[in-house]
Amino acid sequence: MRMSLFPIAMFAAAALLTGCERKPETSEPNPSPAPKTEAPAAGHSGEVIELGETTIDGMKVKASRDKGEIKPGGDSPIDIWIDGGLGNAAAVRFWIGTEDAKGSVKAKADVEAGHWHTHADIPDPLPAGSKLWVEIEAKGGKKTQTSFEMKM
Repeated sequence: MRMSLFPIAMFAAAALLTGCERKPETSEPNPSPAPKTEAPAAGHSGEVIELGETTIDGMKVKASRDKGEIKPGGDSPIDIWIDGGLGNAAAVRFWIGTEDAKGSVKAKADVEAGHWHTHADIPDPLPAGSKLWVEIEAKGGKKTQTSFEMKM
């Protein structure tokens, strides 16, 4: 009796293991959860304003924002390249306002198409002399920050 149950148990185990590979049925030719990086993401104008480039702690940091009016209470899509891409950063945070971030919201950036990206909230009211502030946290934990004029 034991010998006849062994093949059945093996078949059941194999069916369970191969069942994990089943892909959902879809009408799309190549479904992918990853966003496409060839074109600007939804909500992005495609046109950018270069905010500049600086070097801090040996890192070359370049910033841009999507073209559009800076409106208090709104947001601005921001992109940062560190050493031409992601650099040695573990995390990057942005905010618009003053250096002390009073009245601002710090936004942790995500990786998008090989660089850092987020939508930074614009404080209301927008303090005089507001800038884009970028805090870079290196993989070793050291934090540095720099700023860029918003070119409004």
